[in-house]
Amino acid sequence: MSGFPGARDLLEIAVEVSPGGVLVCDGDRTIRYANRRIEEIFGFAPAELRGRKLDLLFDDDSHPTDATEPARELLGKRRDGTPVPLELRRALPEGSRDGLVVLTIVELTERRLLRDTMLQKTYRSVLFERLVSDLAVSFVNVAPEEIDGLIVDSQRRIVETIELDRAELLQFTNNRQDLVSTHRWKRPDVPETPGVASARTEFPWLLSRVQANEIAWNTRIEDVPSAVDQARMRLRGAVSSALIPVSSSGTVLGALFFSSAQPREWKPEVLERLSVVAAVVGQCLVRRENLRQLKDALGEVERLRDQLVSENVQLRDEVKALRVAPRIAAGSHAMQQALELVASVAPTDASVLLHGETGCGKELFAQEIHRLSTRRDHEMVRVNCAAIPTALIESELFGRERGAYTGALSRQAGRFEVADGTTIFLDEIGELPLDAQAKLLRVLQEKTIERLGSTKSIPVDVRVIAATNRDLTKEVAERTFREDLFYRLNVFPITVPPLRERSEDIPDLVWTFIDEFAGAFNKRIESISRDSLLALQRYSWPGNVRELRNLIERAVIMATGPRLTVDPPVPVRAEPAEQTSLHEIEATHIRTVLERVGWRVRGTGGAAELLDMNPTTLDSRMAKLGIRRPLRRASAQKNA
Repeated sequence: MSGFPGARDLLEIAVEVSPGGVLVCDGDRTIRYANRRIEEIFGFAPAELRGRKLDLLFDDDSHPTDATEPARELLGKRRDGTPVPLELRRALPEGSRDGLVVLTIVELTERRLLRDTMLQKTYRSVLFERLVSDLAVSFVNVAPEEIDGLIVDSQRRIVETIELDRAELLQFTNNRQDLVSTHRWKRPDVPETPGVASARTEFPWLLSRVQANEIAWNTRIEDVPSAVDQARMRLRGAVSSALIPVSSSGTVLGALFFSSAQPREWKPEVLERLSVVAAVVGQCLVRRENLRQLKDALGEVERLRDQLVSENVQLRDEVKALRVAPRIAAGSHAMQQALELVASVAPTDASVLLHGETGCGKELFAQEIHRLSTRRDHEMVRVNCAAIPTALIESELFGRERGAYTGALSRQAGRFEVADGTTIFLDEIGELPLDAQAKLLRVLQEKTIERLGSTKSIPVDVRVIAATNRDLTKEVAERTFREDLFYRLNVFPITVPPLRERSEDIPDLVWTFIDEFAGAFNKRIESISRDSLLALQRYSWPGNVRELRNLIERAVIMATGPRLTVDPPVPVRAEPAEQTSLHEIEATHIRTVLERVGWRVRGTGGAAELLDMNPTTLDSRMAKLGIRRPLRRASAQKNA
């Protein structure tokens, strides 16, 4: 029992092991005792302090022994003179007659550091909460074209606020079997690394977490269960990371990936706030995609509407103009040669220029070329260049925007835009004015169009077939037709022979027309007289197949029995012996028809209808052939 310490010894032991420093001073501020903790605080050994004044450790004006409050904070002085923050408590031992004072001292450096650290973490937490709120608001009304920039800026703000190194947005590919990096941001002092090109090969474990719509995080690389993912993270300097799935309405779109080069804990509240950001980003991405699809759908609806309007116009023209033989009669050698050329050029996309007289069947040849081409699954678009008013040629061919000119109340797709992916047939191409020829040449060269009133170029894939009854080489020489456009169109010329050069085809054509009109007029025609066929084959047919078709239509209308008799047109005046040119023969026939109808060109029963010609074309042909109405006939009609 003698070895057991007494109460005084126990008290001294307790003071020595106290976590705080203890000083005992007398009434004149002389240090009488110091425990070992004092040396850690001030740098003086206890033996060095005994008998020395308290001013060695404190400023003269601090008066630590005179304080009345139970505890106070003040600055002490280390051995090297540097200040040290302290908390001091003063106690007076009971019954002490020497004025002893006991000072208990606690160094505040670590406590203040801890407090500052806590305050800093709290401040960052408040900043992060405020940031998440700001981001949620900023994504609400963002314009679609600004979304990408806002996502990258949000990544920057998150990385800077919670002290990370990198941030990436990974999105699923079209097959939803892989993730790729679409948006990235890193600190300027962080080494550059490529974005995720394929999560399937680079981060299979992270990909599986995203596909399962689960958050994944790791404090250290070793926490990741996949060796492949670990290796890729080391290459990217991602010691610690967090993966937050991005989803909307239950559909996972991708993930936000954050990483740091230092180990760090991912607190639940941080992951929760990052999930809020991911949800906002997901909604924004879905909204942008919906807007894109809506815009595409509206554009397609508008395109289809324009196409429908154009096709309706086109179909009305076809109903009127395509009451022709459903097939090409090709018994003659001339037609067989022409059709061989058709078969050769049809499978290509080469431009074709059809030469031939009015009414010889150039449009049927265009149909046949299109039917044998790779574009046959789409309807051929037909344009009669002579029937379009000069002021409307550009808008009809290339389209217009709403408000492009007075009266343009809606947007209209042009014929070339409607013909995208198919064939366009430009009939009577020689009727185009020079300014329209220049614009057509540009379209053929650049394969793009611009609607009237717009500067936006629209690519078109169109195969061009043109037709003319004019001598374009002569018009090129006379500078009424552009030479460069002529060579662009005349890549593969085909001459359609006139009906007088293929009289062998007339019987076949006659029966084709008989079958057509007999069915239309509900009549039964079983035969046609041999004399009629021979007479039809001897006739010169200046109006070609159209004239023959009109003649058969009238004959079927007038037929009263199953046997058809057809008389070819007979000129009123005999052809002079010196008439040898084609123009003279054509002029005689046109003049004959005009005299038959009283020189009336337009309207029902007019010369244009009998010749199956456009009235404007007939006017041009009359002017070119020098055909004028006799003055006496005009005077007689005026007097009448």
